[in-house]
Amino acid sequence: MHITVKRIDSSACADVRLPNEPFPLCGRMLPAYDGQWSYTVTVFPPQERSEMVFPDEVYDFEAMAQDYVFIGAYTDDGVCVGLAVYRRSWNRYMYLHDLKVNAAYRRLGIGRRLLEEGKTDKECLAFLTEDYLVMPHKAALALKVAKAERKILEDNRPEEISLYIGIPFCPTRCLYCSFTAYPLHQYKNRVDEYLDAMFRELDWLAAYSRSFVMKNIYIGGGTPTSLNEAQLERLLQKVEELFHPDESMEYTVEAGRPDTITREKLRLLKEYGVNRISINPQTMNDKTLRAVGRKHTVEDIRRVFREAREEGHQNINMDLILGLPGEDAADVRNTMEEIMKLAPDNVTMHTLAVKRASRLREELAQHDMTTAEALEEMLDISAEYAERMGMEPYYMYRQKNMVGNFENVGYCHPGKEGIYNVQIMEEKQTILAAGAGASTKTVDPETDRIERVFNVKSIEDYIGRIEEMIERKRTGLPQGGNI
Repeated sequence: MHITVKRIDSSACADVRLPNEPFPLCGRMLPAYDGQWSYTVTVFPPQERSEMVFPDEVYDFEAMAQDYVFIGAYTDDGVCVGLAVYRRSWNRYMYLHDLKVNAAYRRLGIGRRLLEEGKTDKECLAFLTEDYLVMPHKAALALKVAKAERKILEDNRPEEISLYIGIPFCPTRCLYCSFTAYPLHQYKNRVDEYLDAMFRELDWLAAYSRSFVMKNIYIGGGTPTSLNEAQLERLLQKVEELFHPDESMEYTVEAGRPDTITREKLRLLKEYGVNRISINPQTMNDKTLRAVGRKHTVEDIRRVFREAREEGHQNINMDLILGLPGEDAADVRNTMEEIMKLAPDNVTMHTLAVKRASRLREELAQHDMTTAEALEEMLDISAEYAERMGMEPYYMYRQKNMVGNFENVGYCHPGKEGIYNVQIMEEKQTILAAGAGASTKTVDPETDRIERVFNVKSIEDYIGRIEEMIERKRTGLPQGGNI
């Protein structure tokens, strides 16, 4: 195969002169050279480049071409397999975007489709590596995840739905966070008012859902356990009253930050039938916890995990973020050693994403960001430890603005898969949602057509306009006006 690298045509950058330095176009973007293909490119060498983080908005390439030069890598049949960006004002090569690889990561439907067509593992791997130019070890990961997700999704029934409940409060806002989350100290006097409004929305959703089978309930945020014990019990009582959770459901609560968890809250979660919780340290290094704005220590994480086990929680997930500012491979290895000692039931490895709404995005120049090469090593370390813990990958997805353009991967012990995670990422099941910033998503099982109904993000607006949020669902959900 011959890879041709050329500048994407644009009259706005016709006079741009690129540096005449060779750059080895391989690694994440293309398979290692095997003598079967060649390539040429003229951009800076790797040690001269830095990672470019784009904002979330749709790009106006013509306007950006006043300062940016876009360089595409094409196969002989004209397929664009990569995109390099050179910024004229900085005189620097900035970004490597592996388009075809990203497509394979973002939508594992490719692998599932091949499996459904009866293709063998060997044929699936060949398609991913030869047609999509995915690196062999990443293709193997994608195939393994596709099989796990297929096993989960093939049990879906048209009448089944899930429910998301959003609690948009946190003790503090972490450096990297872009979720709908508000500092609790500023809103503590409105929490009960918020719950009152959300309960009205839940009342409506419960009535709507009577003709369906509720399979998964997920209480997220924010940090749901930032509610005090009385408020948390109010919420759990409401869910029990309206949706009657039982062992046939996956019922998850993001316990999230250890500085919000008490033994009494863990007991309440168990008492009201929650059968999966997530304790999310993000890292097991105290220096990094301080740097990202967490007000707890590694020892606090160990303590609440032990207490959760003592209170009978037998399905505990832990979220980790790879590529946090200032961390290196040794820090990640230390984190994984500590996680292995705790022995959770599933672990989700997130690659740091620099989101537009995050404080990190605003302060990017102040932080020592992880290189793509270092992040790849971190991912390898996390996969190694997941295997040592007896876990298998069961879901994978990507986000915008991920450092290094890598992936997020969920690992678990057999039988401890987070079903809701797969349903929401693969968009194969209707998910009703309540709370500020929550998005209800309906999926037509016959056509896979997806419709969304959004709630406002502002707590004040949500409380004051709760009847409007309900009306949006009444008119936006299938047959919603018939309740």
